[in-house]
Amino acid sequence: MNSPYINPIAFEIGSISVYWYGVIIATSVFIGLFFATKEAKRRNFNEDTVLDLVLWALPFAIIGARIYYVIFEWEYYISNPSRIFATRTGGLAIHGGLIGAVIVALIFAKKRKVNFWDLADITAPGIVLGQAIGRWGNFMNQEAHGGSVSRTFLESLMLPQWIIEQMNIVGTYYHPTFLYESLWNFSIFLFLYLYWKKRDFLKRGEVFLTYIVLYSVGRFFIEGLRTDSLMMWGLRTAQVISIFLIIGAISLSYFKRKL
Repeated sequence: MNSPYINPIAFEIGSISVYWYGVIIATSVFIGLFFATKEAKRRNFNEDTVLDLVLWALPFAIIGARIYYVIFEWEYYISNPSRIFATRTGGLAIHGGLIGAVIVALIFAKKRKVNFWDLADITAPGIVLGQAIGRWGNFMNQEAHGGSVSRTFLESLMLPQWIIEQMNIVGTYYHPTFLYESLWNFSIFLFLYLYWKKRDFLKRGEVFLTYIVLYSVGRFFIEGLRTDSLMMWGLRTAQVISIFLIIGAISLSYFKRKL
């Protein structure tokens, strides 16, 4: 780790080190699940069905997130195959996780004979809240940051000392892009949670599609600040995917209403 101000290891059990990254990701999952089951109950939807979906989708989301990351960093992993499964200190791509989770959800909905869009709408706010919390795992690892900035710039953002110092990596301060995305995702969560209160005019799936659009807009701009972007055809992969998701989600919402 690059001279962390905060130790990335939360605690140790014998020779086993438990990283803050894993603790924070686990916490984000439980909090996201809590809000999903709460919304299921409010909609008179079977809470056990949502819980079963999460239990199935979560491992495949993690696998998908890792596969996605490894694919776009293949030159490194082909030379270091033993590192492919080393996920405790990062290396998970949210877009890969979403792809894995959506595939599982589609299969799950068909098997259980429930509407996929109902499941998507119920879980969307919990997902984005989990993302907002999960970004703090990147903070603990001093990763997913942006380009170099001055300490004065960070102080101008009115950040607490412990965030500023954690952004000091080997004597250089960096954009806390993890924080930008965390705040953006939390804002999306609040918007969707309030949006539900007036959902009479919404069609099935539009809460989920709104999440996709808003998250992708924020990710597109924040990704432009990062220094560790996965690349595709000389372009930042996350930005390319974000554009496709924005166009796809808006188009799908339009055609769902037309039909």
